[in-house]
Amino acid sequence: MDQLMRKYPLGIQTFERIIKDNYIYVDKTDLVWELSHFATFVFMSRPRRFGKSLLTSTLESYWSGDKDLFKGLKIEGLEQEWEHYPVLHFDLSTTKHLSPDEVRDELGLQLAEYEELYGSNSLETSPGMRLGGVITRAKEQTGKQVVVIVDEYDAPLLDVLHDDPRLHEMREILQEFYQRLKKLEPYIKFCFITGITKFSQLSIFSTINNIKNVTLNPRFSAICGFTEEEVRTVFAQDIERMAKEFELSPEDMYAKIKLMYDGYHFSANSPAVFNPFSLLNAFMDDDLQNYWFASGTPTFLIRQLKHFRTDITSLDNLEVPADAFDQPTENMINALPLLYQSGYLTIKGYDRMTGAYTLSFPNQEVRVGYIKGLLPAYIGVQSSDVQMGFAAKFWLALRKGDIDLALQHMQAYLAGVPYIEGFKKKLAEAATAEGFWEFTFYLIFSMLNVYVRTQVKVAKGRADMVVFMPDTIYVIELKTGGSAEEALRQIDERGYAEPFKTDGRKIVKVGVNTNKETRTIEEWKIVKS
Repeated sequence: MDQLMRKYPLGIQTFERIIKDNYIYVDKTDLVWELSHFATFVFMSRPRRFGKSLLTSTLESYWSGDKDLFKGLKIEGLEQEWEHYPVLHFDLSTTKHLSPDEVRDELGLQLAEYEELYGSNSLETSPGMRLGGVITRAKEQTGKQVVVIVDEYDAPLLDVLHDDPRLHEMREILQEFYQRLKKLEPYIKFCFITGITKFSQLSIFSTINNIKNVTLNPRFSAICGFTEEEVRTVFAQDIERMAKEFELSPEDMYAKIKLMYDGYHFSANSPAVFNPFSLLNAFMDDDLQNYWFASGTPTFLIRQLKHFRTDITSLDNLEVPADAFDQPTENMINALPLLYQSGYLTIKGYDRMTGAYTLSFPNQEVRVGYIKGLLPAYIGVQSSDVQMGFAAKFWLALRKGDIDLALQHMQAYLAGVPYIEGFKKKLAEAATAEGFWEFTFYLIFSMLNVYVRTQVKVAKGRADMVVFMPDTIYVIELKTGGSAEEALRQIDERGYAEPFKTDGRKIVKVGVNTNKETRTIEEWKIVKS
């Protein structure tokens, strides 16, 4: 395909259209074939805009026996029969933000399409009864078992997670719909259900007791998203074109793209995959922006973080067992399962001896975008305000190793921060003044893509904050209403800097005292090792 005519399938979620209209397609059909024959009932969770809808469309074309669409693809060497089965494909993304009655009506509209093909019965009045009738008649009329595909099955539920009356009513509608799948199991050839979260109390999990959850199965870890090999081959000319635009070598350009959009792991020790939505946008624009995060506000997620009083400074490099993040949504005792399931955290490591997973932000896009979303919610400051002038000066000072100048910039910025009432309110609401300032420093450092850890354990206690730069490690202790000297003394007495002395980088100890009344840094002292 000519470089100038390359067609990126952004917003195109139909496999048939991608193939017929010559859009770029990363061949996943070998995995599609394996998934189709893995089990009768299959569930998979993946974050939004990660190719779930394209996957369901590809499954529909495969089970419909559309052999010509798959010409030249990997599945050609696997499939021999290409039988046509009746396929019922439901897309529940259209039910977002709807009332229970509106959800019932939307299910009815989608069922009506199949009732035109296979007939209807006036006695079938509910969505579940109509689904059962369509499946039964399709099997009787074609002599073939039926394939059922449900995309974004959980869309009606995400907005009502903590609204118990509405959640109960919505769950009852969906249970009545899904329970027919279990009752008609002999009529079903294959059933695939996908979404973001896992609601165990829906009948797909509670009554279909043989449903296989392949969310963490290593066989299918790369079925959504692009692997390094796929990016380097399918998009080689795109990387070269962007490299010229950025005045970089292709290898350096790839490294920047990888840092920005790679890093998702959907099973233990699986290869990393790129976010397909962001990568395609980057190649189309010849630019590197936070496309995935900008495509949808994290409102529902922030609501859950605040509901569970989540310590947002503890979310990086978490070591947890699988049942801490692969949990049914109704059983959550914290926001961790939603953070993982919705793609804000991903698997970064696995210890087979302990069974512990390490979770972290996938990449720079998610880390920076996530932090920008949290700034107004947690400290009452808009991310746009942080970026106007202050960010560049603060970052340059840090890059030069001048922490004194960086703190001067932060002091001046915080003293004149806009939205002051919101800032004061957040400070008043904080459990401790030091905790608020810890949040504030963490969010600002993180938004600038500076690696920072808080409450770092050492033998004699916990350091408030450790900031990692290429040549320097800053060990920071915060006080409110005390003194910078007192903060420095605590760093020394409790040995906060000791674990980093063999790192090879310079160690700089920083004691900071903040003022609750002026809402900014009052003084600081710096000791370079």
